[in-house]
Amino acid sequence: MATRVVVTGIGMVTAVGNDTASSWAAICAGTPGIRRIENFDPAGLDVTFAGEVRGLDMARYMDRKEQRRNDKVVHFAVAAAQQAVAQSGLDVRANGPDVGVIVSSGVGGLDTEHEQFRTLFEKGPERVSPFFINMDIADGPAGVISIMTGAGGPNYAIVSACATGAHSIGESFEIIRRGDAKAMIAGGTEHAITPMGMAAFDQMHALSTRNDSPETASRPFDATRDGFVMGEGAGVLILEDLEFAQARGATILGEIIGYGATADAYHITEPAPAGEGLQRAIRRAIAKAGIAPTDIGYINAHGTATPYNDKFETEAIKGYFGEHAYKMPISSTKSMIGHTLGAAGGIEAAVTLLALRDGILPPTINLHTPDPECDLDYIPNTARQANVRYAISNNMGFGGHNACLVVKKWED
Repeated sequence: MATRVVVTGIGMVTAVGNDTASSWAAICAGTPGIRRIENFDPAGLDVTFAGEVRGLDMARYMDRKEQRRNDKVVHFAVAAAQQAVAQSGLDVRANGPDVGVIVSSGVGGLDTEHEQFRTLFEKGPERVSPFFINMDIADGPAGVISIMTGAGGPNYAIVSACATGAHSIGESFEIIRRGDAKAMIAGGTEHAITPMGMAAFDQMHALSTRNDSPETASRPFDATRDGFVMGEGAGVLILEDLEFAQARGATILGEIIGYGATADAYHITEPAPAGEGLQRAIRRAIAKAGIAPTDIGYINAHGTATPYNDKFETEAIKGYFGEHAYKMPISSTKSMIGHTLGAAGGIEAAVTLLALRDGILPPTINLHTPDPECDLDYIPNTARQANVRYAISNNMGFGGHNACLVVKKWED
């Protein structure tokens, strides 16, 4: 019998809260976290708003020296990981060899890159920080979390653009199932709201340009959507072998039962027509879960609010689920916190778990103008109470990466 993998801890840092409780409450309330950028002066940029993390007290998680030696992408990851570990009650250091870490970023230390390249060109190579490489690399969050917690099991980063967090959780699920760890600290983190990050995505014409109305700019599945809104933060889960968790008396929050990963093999930024690659990821995940498509009662969609993504994700859902697609509630967390890139899969898996635990399906806010090509039930504007047993969380990334996680409400 396959090893069952459960979730015992959740940590979140988002534009609407610096911990899981505040983030989840705000998401259920449909609170928008999108505002004019405050971390730097966005004057001169075509897009001046984003879903920034605000007021995070890193002194609770790292001393000042370590804060200076790490990019914010690590800060967010450490904060979320420590929250998750604390909730789980897992003594990581005592179980070190059996606990692994895959907490990844799609971009890495972009803020550090910006500052250090400016230092190089303005002050010369001798002024470049000796910590630059460690602050910049994508495996920095996983390495720092391992060192801080004493987790000595499998430890690495997965980089798959906006599917990074979902792949990190999915591969951690597989590591436990094959017996290479008893527990995994898994998720995604991102801090790309920097002058370079904003300018680059704007030049791709990927971002919403509604500077006059930031809070309503992220409009997944709405006919007036004009691009995604940049977000940042982290979402980290503690995954455990069920028997290991039960033996130590852990409180179980939910269960991961399926995972599928595919590639579009089509285009670097545009999803495959009809969301064909995502369809295959969903099919694989549900087959691995051993349930029927009609068992799925909720989807946390990738839902970026770009014209192509929302259309093709809708087509993928209809293509796989058929008539059942019209019976399932669907929502996009990005409508409230923006698109957190590599962190999206971690945050959205957390939201999906909490939705099943609490019987509350979060809304897709700013959905007022129906799009004939997006004609499913996207839970517009107001959260919905529902007792759902199984759900999926979808993520898609530049490069044609697709990931799907199947989550089950904890009942046993």
